[in-house]
Amino acid sequence: MGIVERKQRQREEVRDGILRAAWALVQEEGWQSLSIRKIADAIEYSVPVIYSHFENKDAILQEFTKEGFRKLNNALDESGAQEKNPAAGLMLMAKAYWHFAFQNKEYYQLMYGLGMPTCEKVRQVPELSKFTDLLHGAVKNLITNSKNAETDSFLKFHTFWSMLHGLVSINMVERTACPDSLHELVLEDAVRGFIKNIQD
Repeated sequence: MGIVERKQRQREEVRDGILRAAWALVQEEGWQSLSIRKIADAIEYSVPVIYSHFENKDAILQEFTKEGFRKLNNALDESGAQEKNPAAGLMLMAKAYWHFAFQNKEYYQLMYGLGMPTCEKVRQVPELSKFTDLLHGAVKNLITNSKNAETDSFLKFHTFWSMLHGLVSINMVERTACPDSLHELVLEDAVRGFIKNIQD
């Protein structure tokens, strides 16, 4: 291996180490506590070394946002891949979204923050754009195979996404004493209502 290749590999190893340290800090203390100084202390490098790999803390958060959407996109892709019935496919995607959120809380909280991503953020992050395409495509498929083919798919996509995000957020912020099975029944009921509204 040449000098250039060795330096590149070392640079990638340091970058990966920064991300691993940041992730460990997030799991211990949450996103709000993450700082460049804490990452530098955790990997025993100077702050300038961190800045030589990432412009700022937001650049590190952007990496985790992309990774979160890659994971979510994979879950959505796998959930309805073999399902021919559009309504059943949308239900499977809703459940995959739900399970992803609670199995990957740190990612989900970063991906969505306190609200929905802006249209500008969707355009800037390819992984988020793909997520939008996956969910929007499932909603369009449902509309195409309904009696109401003229329904505005973009409006319904945002309604569906808002519904999913709202249900997840309510349950993530404050888990009640109700069993998880009840929360999933609420999800299924909401999705069935959404589907029925389009199909009827």
